[in-house]
Amino acid sequence: MNTAGQAFQVVGGCEVLGIEISHGMDLVRAVRRGFPAQAVQHLLDNGRLTLAELDHVVMPRKTWSNRKRAGTLTSEQSDRLIRVARVLALAEETFADRSKGHDWLRRTTTSLGGERPLDLLDTEEGAREVETILGRIAHGIAV
Repeated sequence: MNTAGQAFQVVGGCEVLGIEISHGMDLVRAVRRGFPAQAVQHLLDNGRLTLAELDHVVMPRKTWSNRKRAGTLTSEQSDRLIRVARVLALAEETFADRSKGHDWLRRTTTSLGGERPLDLLDTEEGAREVETILGRIAHGIAV
């Protein structure tokens, strides 16, 4: 499964998003329309994100409360959510274990300036840095 497909599954797949994807452009269109708020709830319910982490890397809690009532996320919020989902999926794949991947994302690492990888997901550049480190780990390159 490709990265878009993995991220799609992390946010709940067709059951939550109500669409099928056959390639990344399907996901791009879904992001532009805005995900249902249930996609965030899916991540919270499955323990992939805590409310504090959601507050830091996707949207403030008050905004989440408002979006939950509205039923949908904005395209910007959906984009941030799929960015986090993409990195979560990559960490789970890299460590071949969901729990180990999540543990790594929540531990500080010297290769990222002593920051927790998860804390860098609030920006696209931060996410790219985390993805680069995960790629190095996956290929057995020292980090």
